[in-house]
Amino acid sequence: MVAMSGGVDSSTAAAVLLEQGYRVVGATMLLWADDPDGFESGCCGTRDLSDARAVCASLGIRHYGIDLREEFDRDVVEPFTGTYLKGRTPNPCILCNQHLKFRYLLHRALAVGADRLATGHYARITGTGPYGLSRGRDAGKDQSYFLFPMGQEVLSRLLLPLGGMTKEEVRQKAGSLQLPVHEKPESQEICFIPPGGLKGFLKDRAGGSISPGPMLDTGGREIGRHQGICFYTVGQRTGLGIAAPEPLYVVSIDAEANAVIVGSREEAASTGLEADDATWLAGDPPPGTFRAQVQIRYRHRPASATVRNNGNGRFTVIFDEPQHGVAPGQAAVVYDGDQVLGGGWISQATSGSPKSQVPGPR
Repeated sequence: MVAMSGGVDSSTAAAVLLEQGYRVVGATMLLWADDPDGFESGCCGTRDLSDARAVCASLGIRHYGIDLREEFDRDVVEPFTGTYLKGRTPNPCILCNQHLKFRYLLHRALAVGADRLATGHYARITGTGPYGLSRGRDAGKDQSYFLFPMGQEVLSRLLLPLGGMTKEEVRQKAGSLQLPVHEKPESQEICFIPPGGLKGFLKDRAGGSISPGPMLDTGGREIGRHQGICFYTVGQRTGLGIAAPEPLYVVSIDAEANAVIVGSREEAASTGLEADDATWLAGDPPPGTFRAQVQIRYRHRPASATVRNNGNGRFTVIFDEPQHGVAPGQAAVVYDGDQVLGGGWISQATSGSPKSQVPGPR
């Protein structure tokens, strides 16, 4: 069963698997109802369901539409909104993969007799058990960051047929097969945010929970007012509404005090982070303290670091060089070269002398 979003990647994944000799069916998750005012979601709305169905017809395979709107709202949209209201920055794409694709959709696939679930992600599965996950061949499209919560059971059932292809090769393949979506543009980053943007969406979903408050410098002096902590993220520079002789950045957000703390670029840098709710692809984390590269957001260049497993699903990261934009709520994904070791959710950024924070053996 191929998870088909109606886009060129998942459509080409289905075609590639057919060429490889698999018996294939397509399945599209309906996750978000199109707005009566005319907004069509950027992924998994009714138009995308129609596009996926057309692709399946052109390939001569069966197509299933699976209504998961209730699950999507409960497991992705509500946590997304709640995380922002707590002054953190969520990543809904990881939650969608974790809960919708690799739980509900995988269960549906097995229920209809499929042996594997396939997606159009640009990443590669390695090994034959235990399984690993590595970056896709196309460095500019690599999506392994979004897949870190998978365990061995999911990896054993998953196919990623585009992992060894570039985006250009995928487009060319789709064009050569005359797939109806071969020229369809990329979907927007957050599929359910309407044209009014994130601020309007949050106001509609939780307007009564949003209140203005103080904007403080790192010394605790009030230098402005914010419109609501949910409208800001760590590392943000624009849209602060403060005139200052040097650029200001969001250093941290204090949800308890309903305050946004801003400072210089240097003050906004973090020497490390704490993460919790960790998942390790091998099942168990590497023991003790180890060296790795850590990626703190999708477009972040992985940073060399020392990582310490703290037990109970928590780990500490100390970067070799301070990093910008370490935002609580985002994922910290740990790599050994191109191989994903695991990851967790950033609970707090840390600052201070990196050498003084390097964890010793435990």
